[in-house]
Amino acid sequence: MTQTRRAIALGFFDGVHIGHAALLNKTKERAAEQGLKPSVLSFDVHPDDLVFGGQVELINSALGREELIRRAFGIENVIFIHFNQRVMHMSWQDFADSVMDELHAAWLVVGHDFRFGYKGEGTAEKLRDYCAERGVGCDIIPAVTLDGQVVSSTRIRALLKEGRVEEANRWLGHPHFLTDTVHSGYHLGTKLGTPTINMSFPTGVLVPRRGVYAAKVYLSGETEGHIAVTNIGVRPTVSDEGRVSVESHLLDYSGDLYGRQARVEFYAFLRDEQKYADFAALSAQIRRDADAARGYFQSKKEYSTNG
Repeated sequence: MTQTRRAIALGFFDGVHIGHAALLNKTKERAAEQGLKPSVLSFDVHPDDLVFGGQVELINSALGREELIRRAFGIENVIFIHFNQRVMHMSWQDFADSVMDELHAAWLVVGHDFRFGYKGEGTAEKLRDYCAERGVGCDIIPAVTLDGQVVSSTRIRALLKEGRVEEANRWLGHPHFLTDTVHSGYHLGTKLGTPTINMSFPTGVLVPRRGVYAAKVYLSGETEGHIAVTNIGVRPTVSDEGRVSVESHLLDYSGDLYGRQARVEFYAFLRDEQKYADFAALSAQIRRDADAARGYFQSKKEYSTNG
């Protein structure tokens, strides 16, 4: 039986930012040239969690990364390895051999700072030399910079925590997003006359600065996004649970939303979350937020048309 030979991008790809895009595009290019299957190999959890005993707050869950790689780059073959003690203690040569032999890699693509194997002893340069010995192609992608700084997931996490989502999106190369199944919530949308969806960030995924955002919601099976006002926070006016949730008011949609898969894309931070005296005050503020969100997207539309 003929084995599928692959061109594989190696990395964690948290956020799938513009630096990662250079790897993924090169992988597609090599696959097309060599008649290979473009693929991505990543880990389900961040290696630093096990290596350093902490927890890296991730920009996206593993499912989020997989969905984005498929949607934005058209690479369907996304493979995850569970990073455990066995993987952590593998020599870099054994790890490279397993990728080449078990996944039938004919070409590998890595970033300039790629480290792998026990104690990170494997480097991009060592991998390139080892690939040459094994007759496997290898590309090392140099650092990608923006505004004179190397693009990194660490930098993007910091921007999101500060609510600087427009800046973060420039570094990502796409809007920051959350994908989840719509949960039933407080049904505030019924009272406000706007459909409302409630979602939550997966465990281990970074929660951006609490507050209200201009957003777009993409529902499963639809290609057009719906303008929305999205609140990240604890909804202090209507709840005393203290649990962080993501509540989006869709401004141009009517119909049943519960149980559908949705993607919320964050575009601009509008204001911090506040507690209001009563529901009427909250309702009035959400209407002001809706006007602000519409104004934001209208200004972007005019800019793209006139600029």
